[in-house]
Amino acid sequence: AWAASRWVFELKDFVLPSPRGVANAFLDDPAPFLRGALQSAGSAMLGFAIAAIGGIVLGSLISLSRVVERSVYPLTLLFQMVPLVAIAPLLVLWFGYGRPAIVASAAIVSIFPVIASTVAGRGARDPNLDELFRVLGAGRLATWWKLALPSAVPSIMTGLKIAAGLATIGTVCGEFLAGEGGENAPLGLLITTALRNFQTDRVFVSVLLSAAVGFAVFGSVSLAGKLLLGRWMR
Repeated sequence: AWAASRWVFELKDFVLPSPRGVANAFLDDPAPFLRGALQSAGSAMLGFAIAAIGGIVLGSLISLSRVVERSVYPLTLLFQMVPLVAIAPLLVLWFGYGRPAIVASAAIVSIFPVIASTVAGRGARDPNLDELFRVLGAGRLATWWKLALPSAVPSIMTGLKIAAGLATIGTVCGEFLAGEGGENAPLGLLITTALRNFQTDRVFVSVLLSAAVGFAVFGSVSLAGKLLLGRWMR
């Protein structure tokens, strides 16, 4: 279908390159694309890790108190509602060009699903168990660690899977503005550079590799989730 559409609509290479042209663009010099993919994957994983830890901690704090939930939880919606392109210049101003700003971009985009899933997981446990913990004299922290958090694991894993995909999106968007050039230029910068030079075949290669990075991050989180949930179910 890809090749046929070029023939039917008589599209030029700079508008839609052929599949063979895209393959040749990668095979002629794969090194910069592979290095860029590694750079983007590293930033995405680091941003995701920050979002996962921060989201679980913040979501847990919110779920410990109704007052905190009503006052703080609405503010966390800012992570989801504020467009990344609007705050990306501020990230460059605060963190400078390079990986710190890119990782911050990935973390900001992906943290809210983790917070939301952690808070939602609070309702997954049996209320009778809360009564049992109170009868046994367990404190709020012990109840959270031994009851609330384990019960919320399935919900949290759902949020982490969503965050894994968003982390890659946030990484590439951050690279558009904060990526640094050179031989280790990330995929986002390779995309913008190729676009300026009308090298659409190189754009396609970078986009496909970005998708591959996203699949890899998501697959890693999904595998970890299966292992964790298998242990949790036992």
